[in-house]
Amino acid sequence: MSTDESPTVVTVDSHQHFWQPARGDYGWMPQDDPVLSRPYGPADLKEALNTCGIQQTVLVQAAPTVAETEYLLGIADATPHVAGVVGWIDFEQPSQRAILERLARHPKLLGVRPMIQDLPDDRWMLRDDVQWAYQALIDLDLTFDCLGFPRHIPHFATLLDRYPRLRAVLDHCMKPQLRTPDSFDAWRDGMAELAQTQAFVKLSGLLTEADTAVDADTVRRYVDHVIAAFGPERVMWGSDWPVLRLRAAYADWHAMARAITDPLDAADKDAIFGETAKRFYRLD
Repeated sequence: MSTDESPTVVTVDSHQHFWQPARGDYGWMPQDDPVLSRPYGPADLKEALNTCGIQQTVLVQAAPTVAETEYLLGIADATPHVAGVVGWIDFEQPSQRAILERLARHPKLLGVRPMIQDLPDDRWMLRDDVQWAYQALIDLDLTFDCLGFPRHIPHFATLLDRYPRLRAVLDHCMKPQLRTPDSFDAWRDGMAELAQTQAFVKLSGLLTEADTAVDADTVRRYVDHVIAAFGPERVMWGSDWPVLRLRAAYADWHAMARAITDPLDAADKDAIFGETAKRFYRLD
């Protein structure tokens, strides 16, 4: 940690997961993956949070069910470091507004995240039958996590222009494909377009978009572009743990992100590693 960092800033991991595969609703999860297909809970993350000095986390859904949201809210109730939960509702069912209103009464429900990256229709978020959900999020003052790949960028730009009051954050920098470096320019231009909207962005999920472990020099141009385009006041660091474990340990990604952002001044680093997430998600 840099010596010029404010000792009073609250450090936040804006994106982490816990899951229990035996619950049976993680359709994306490989059945026998030695890293992913096992339970993860607060005890598994405690040491890494202590090592890195992370005081609060945002717990994000990893299954497309309301039961997942309720499961995570139960964990949040029992886990002081979990400041809030980003859950899930079925955007294709307008009757679920009542469920969203019920969930919103929980003090740790921050927002929702449809798993758009896994859907066959890249323009799904623009379908007429899901538009009710964005207005409901605005009405209830909840957030929207945008989960997608670079091919989804123009559609998210259209959506965010349509709903300028929607409190939205782009997960994992929209997953630039580090495994195909030639795709950088198109991603860069797309992110610059999204930076003209109201969206915030999570500095997370980059390492797992490479086929092998990568070093800071490889990641730096992606991080630098996001910070330059959005400004530190709209960028928040996240681990995407335990998915992160496919490529790196929690402390290694935290240290890499700290090293890449070290040239920034203390206020900008405080924003990226805590203050932006606290302001966007309105964490206590």
